[in-house]
Amino acid sequence: MRSIFNTPALAVAAAVALSGGAFAEGHALSGDLKIFSDMSNPAPRAVMEGMVDRFGAMHPDLNIELTVIDREAYKTQIRNFLTANAPDVANWYAANRMGPYVDAGLFEDVSDLWAEEEIASNLASTKGAMTLDGKQWGVPYTYYQWGVYYRKDLFDQYGLSEPTTWAEEKANCQTLLDNGVKCYTIGTKFLWTAGGWFDYLNMRTNGYDFHAALTNGEAEWTDDRVRAVFANWRELLDMGAFIDNHTAYSWQESLPFMTQGQAASILMGNFAVAPLRDAGLDDDKLDFYQFVEIVPGIARAEDAPTDTFHIPAKAANKDAARAFLRFVVSADNQTLINSGENLGQLPVNAGSSVDDDKFLKEGFAMLSSNSPGGVAQFFDRDAPAEMAKVAMEGFQEFMVRPDNLDAILKRLETARKRIY
Repeated sequence: MRSIFNTPALAVAAAVALSGGAFAEGHALSGDLKIFSDMSNPAPRAVMEGMVDRFGAMHPDLNIELTVIDREAYKTQIRNFLTANAPDVANWYAANRMGPYVDAGLFEDVSDLWAEEEIASNLASTKGAMTLDGKQWGVPYTYYQWGVYYRKDLFDQYGLSEPTTWAEEKANCQTLLDNGVKCYTIGTKFLWTAGGWFDYLNMRTNGYDFHAALTNGEAEWTDDRVRAVFANWRELLDMGAFIDNHTAYSWQESLPFMTQGQAASILMGNFAVAPLRDAGLDDDKLDFYQFVEIVPGIARAEDAPTDTFHIPAKAANKDAARAFLRFVVSADNQTLINSGENLGQLPVNAGSSVDDDKFLKEGFAMLSSNSPGGVAQFFDRDAPAEMAKVAMEGFQEFMVRPDNLDAILKRLETARKRIY
């Protein structure tokens, strides 16, 4: 599916207001600006078209062509169009997902944008996700937080408070188990949910840099630091912290354990809030906390999958493309496009504001102040697809048969040597 949307040169005052003074260009832009986007679902498409419209109003001498391609088709076409007849701007994803196109010389180095004070200071939490080989290769436009969503009413019932340390996490868990409540619901029928648990246990045990080294294939799966992650995970497994038979459930199918009070919490992205609310957990019963500290002194990194814009190396109008990227990340535009009536996610600019939603506010505060810890993209985005599949199969197996750890790690290490 493919369509072209040409913005008219509208002199809309509101668009000028959204430009952000710090992002204004010092000279008029002209010529053609070609943008390829995978924002094909109705709400994201409307957001994309709105950005093009507003940016076009700011630059009436610039002709903008927006081509929207179905997301799955986009994934198969991107290498071809980056290689021949490249647009000036293209959507993609952060971290290792952009690695193949960086390595092939198909994405422009935009480190100069990240050296500008407005971007450097307000997008600091996402810089690591946009960095490969010490350079930045695009800008983010939206992300969302992961963390522990929990039954506040159950915590209140059993006299529990939000934990901040591993010892407190396990103490809370034991109290819940003593009262017949599982600590966590999870559905591992689709393997990525176990990947979330590995990410957090690894980043809290070893830090973001080791997470990156492992997903980049630079660390061995038989490393003692990996074993330490699984040792922490096994403490929860040996307690019986997770619901039974989780391999039979998707994450959605695991939610009734939480809504019916059989489990107290779930480690998940913010997209879980809507179905939990729909199932009857209002904001008096549902709350959120950041995954706890395990090893003191390790800065707390977060999983926050990030969608991005890039300038192809073969772009014809790189000045206009850079101006568009500045506009995309400006505080006012970030507030607008991530609002509830649009993307309903988190702005990447720390100077933006968020809707009056307690989970968005908590996530925004957590991620905006999180630059020391780093922002990961989730295991199956940070690792190559083949490695992610093998590893997440191992995570699921470990949750069911933890005594198989040695064989699992040996298998993962064999796969690492072959895949990388």
